[in-house]
Amino acid sequence: MAGRFIVLEGLDGSGKSTQITLLAQALQAQGRKVHFTAEPTSSATGGLIRDTLSGSYARSGAELAALFLTDRIAHNVDPVRGFRRLLREGWDVVCDRYYYSSFAYQGLSTDLDWVLDMNLNCPDLAKPDLCVFLDVDYRSCKERLDQDRASLEIFERDPEQMNETRRLFLEVFRRLEGRENIRVVDANRSAGEVAEEILQLVNALEI
Repeated sequence: MAGRFIVLEGLDGSGKSTQITLLAQALQAQGRKVHFTAEPTSSATGGLIRDTLSGSYARSGAELAALFLTDRIAHNVDPVRGFRRLLREGWDVVCDRYYYSSFAYQGLSTDLDWVLDMNLNCPDLAKPDLCVFLDVDYRSCKERLDQDRASLEIFERDPEQMNETRRLFLEVFRRLEGRENIRVVDANRSAGEVAEEILQLVNALEI
């Protein structure tokens, strides 16, 4: 039995980490094998990306999008750390961010169609069985970040940019309608209510 590839997306501060933990626990309780992963990865390319996100090294939107794609390809197919092998072995893979984040974040600063094309048409990238977008008001996300983080990454500092990122996420989802299984979940509710809806969406997958 093949595993399921599930992606959680959302603005920083939307509660992705909490929901990923709750989802993994629920799937394990069902007897599923679950592997948690995230982008950027811990690879050397992921390190270059993190240098940029922290503000230590400036890169253009196009350069950052290309680095994310390089990191994402290895994330899929690396013979040791790649998750596609795990999917074939029956593991459910739950990923914190995937190419949808590239569309929304790098799409603001470089050509969106180019970012879409190089990711959606890359033969080495698995297509998620389900993407869940945790939709939270950007002001609430910013308040959470300011309370919880000692330092903020470059995409977490400007609330208006966060609002524009949310707008682009939703625009991209409209463009991908019928091509990708994307569900927007109202995450302004309690963690338990959100987790219950996400689990229902995952259980409905026909894999």
